[in-house]
Amino acid sequence: MFKLISQDKTARRGRLETAHGTVETPAFMNVATAAAIRGGLSAADLGEIGCQVMLCNTYHLHLRPGDETVKGFGGLHGFTGWQGPILTDSGGFQVFSLAPLRKITEQGVTFASHIDGRRIFLGPEESIRIQSNLGSTIAMAFDECVANPAEYAYVKVAADRTARWLERCKSEMRRRNARGDCLNPNQLLFGINQGGTFTDIRTEHMRQIAAMGLDGYAVGGLAVGETPEEMYAVLDSVCPEMPPEKPRYLMGVGTPANILNAVERGIDLFDCVMPSRNARHGHIFTWRGVKNLNNQKYAADKSPVDSLCDCPVCGRYSAGYIRHLLKSGEMLGMRLAVIHNLYFYNTLMSRIREAVGQNRFAEFKNSLLGVVDQRI
Repeated sequence: MFKLISQDKTARRGRLETAHGTVETPAFMNVATAAAIRGGLSAADLGEIGCQVMLCNTYHLHLRPGDETVKGFGGLHGFTGWQGPILTDSGGFQVFSLAPLRKITEQGVTFASHIDGRRIFLGPEESIRIQSNLGSTIAMAFDECVANPAEYAYVKVAADRTARWLERCKSEMRRRNARGDCLNPNQLLFGINQGGTFTDIRTEHMRQIAAMGLDGYAVGGLAVGETPEEMYAVLDSVCPEMPPEKPRYLMGVGTPANILNAVERGIDLFDCVMPSRNARHGHIFTWRGVKNLNNQKYAADKSPVDSLCDCPVCGRYSAGYIRHLLKSGEMLGMRLAVIHNLYFYNTLMSRIREAVGQNRFAEFKNSLLGVVDQRI
């Protein structure tokens, strides 16, 4: 399933073989929360911008249009037209993000729908059932994501509960994959490491779930209020405990600097809404830094948003035109900005893979840090 091709110190270059295609790692997974990337991008667009994996949201698709409805289309692949690998999160992040609307017990979490207020129960078995109906390539185990900062005692309780939930997810996944009506009997299950910013809890929890023999492992509960230094300290403690023969996924992260620092520590997979969300508000990643197209100085700018970029947008449109579209509220402006930012991220990952394969990752990382994250 996963092959480690080369290693530059602790930075890794790998290949993940799945039922829906191959993923070259390190890779950035493009977030399509409701089965579409916000900003008007289609499945066809994803291939043009170098996307390898699409990430969809279990909780939101369960509410609308309903996972049974998606199953009737042949799962997310038939529903969206995207034929490559798809990862579905478990709904566990909503345990964190919808805190005022939920109640946690050992069995699972009861939500009040953010759409109409109706009561919804989501536990390990329900999460796996929904993801099985969605037919994703990779399903994430149901977990409890705790906000930072949090009390040590509660973080320990939540991590222990997440481990117990993982055992239930594993059992339900085995049962679902054996059913005759399963859309993807080769669906993979990734477990999620939790523990806040407490490295002793993180390390113990990682050892515990590593022993369960899963298809991959994720580090969750980061980029939720902690500093970058705290994030990297967690990775320094957790990555050495992660099985080297399995893919490693850092959830919800992040900036180019976050990605470079995490790859250096041995992370293989990433996702984040930031590049597409920021693009919709005119914040553009370039190889010289971050541009804010809302600034007046770009109103008459006839050059592309990034002269060093060969994406479909930079080859056809000016910064001034895209700024005009965004200021006018035209959907095309958001679409072009999102295409550019996601192309930038996928190109960044391609260059990271090349650098790791050539044993020059440290040089590559140092050439970008302090540049691609700076505000122009």
